[in-house]
Amino acid sequence: MEIKDVKKLAQLSRIQLSDTEAEELGQSLDSILHYVEQVKQVSSDTDIEATYYSTNIIREDSNSNITAINREKLVNSAPRKEGYYVKVKKILGLISE
Repeated sequence: MEIKDVKKLAQLSRIQLSDTEAEELGQSLDSILHYVEQVKQVSSDTDIEATYYSTNIIREDSNSNITAINREKLVNSAPRKEGYYVKVKKILGLISE
């Protein structure tokens, strides 16, 4: 891809490029376009057997909420609690600028 074409694309995209950046980007775009040409040459209408199978591997939805009895056991076994919550040491602080 020529530098003038890259600069025109940059202008349309409202991106400022130096000559060096335009040259590097042109080389990258050439590589991408070459790869796209290779992909386009592959015929998708031939009788090629699929080598993969699409299946749903996500588990079935279930009620993951613990029962009130289990929750009460959990909270009561914690060394520190506040109401229905387990109280833990604060590990994150405010980030000062």
